[in-house]
Amino acid sequence: MPHLAIEYSANLEEKADLDALCRAVHGAILECGLFEVGAVRVRAFPARHFAIADLKPENAFADMSFRIGKGRGADDKKRVGEAIFAAASEVLAPLFASPHFALSLEIREIDAELSWKKNAMHARFRADGNN
Repeated sequence: MPHLAIEYSANLEEKADLDALCRAVHGAILECGLFEVGAVRVRAFPARHFAIADLKPENAFADMSFRIGKGRGADDKKRVGEAIFAAASEVLAPLFASPHFALSLEIREIDAELSWKKNAMHARFRADGNN
């Protein structure tokens, strides 16, 4: 259950390659070796309506929320968080050249007793040897 949701101000669509962002953070999550490939989800959602800081129209943001199941230590969580943030920062680096962009990431642990899942992809990846 590593799911990364990226909420972003809609004006970011004209400033950044959001497909590249999704692929980069997906790769960073897998490279950490903590999660099965069949469980990783990355998705991005525009906030069509937003008000940021001093309301300048060029202000933009990307807020990443990474949800994972319980059971990983603080060092592993920090390592994957740093990898995700570094990958996103690299893709979005041109935006930091102006004083109108904010990037954030938060990791949230999901309580297994309050989370239901059904995933037919796991069997396919495990059969192929691609956890």
